[in-house]
Amino acid sequence: MSDDPGAVEPKLAAYVIEGARSSRSRCKTCRRKIDKGVLRIGVLIEGPYGTGYLWHHLRCAARRQFERVEEAYGLEAWKEAKDPPEKVPPLDDLRKYREEAEDRQKARKPIPHVELAPSGRSKCKQCDQLIEKGSPRVVLGRGVEFGNQVRVGPINVHPRCVAEAMQAEDSATEVEGFEQALHENSGDFPRDALDAVIVEIGALGGSGAT
Repeated sequence: MSDDPGAVEPKLAAYVIEGARSSRSRCKTCRRKIDKGVLRIGVLIEGPYGTGYLWHHLRCAARRQFERVEEAYGLEAWKEAKDPPEKVPPLDDLRKYREEAEDRQKARKPIPHVELAPSGRSKCKQCDQLIEKGSPRVVLGRGVEFGNQVRVGPINVHPRCVAEAMQAEDSATEVEGFEQALHENSGDFPRDALDAVIVEIGALGGSGAT
């Protein structure tokens, strides 16, 4: 900032693409740390305390905000960096990340649903125990805070842990109509196996969160 109170602050560019200058910033898309030197995109915002950039991994932004990445490339936003990167990936290479994200979104089943655990690495979010590979797991919704917004994210739980998980304050799965939703959302999961899961879930007390 200038010592001259009458000086005009330089106008910030709408976007900047650069290698992260430290490892202190976090991606506003995935919430993970942006390691030093990793390409990131800054999106200019105006807030109550002035203007500044919200940082995203360049790949994360391509998955979720491709239109902004496309606009930043049109503006050659890497030229706005204090230390311009020697190389940025072609826009077509970034476009594939958006397409992959769209394909995953289309293939994603609605919440709640039942599926077989594809590996033995996932843990039940309620009891924190591993879910055995090939065993049924129930995917429920849980509210996750992103800034001032609350989004619904999936969690995996054992059938026996469903009732307790749905009583949590951050549960985002309705008790009313739950069994019908499992039948409608579980795709080609075998009907007899699904009925067995519902029996294991048992009675659901209380009321679900909206």
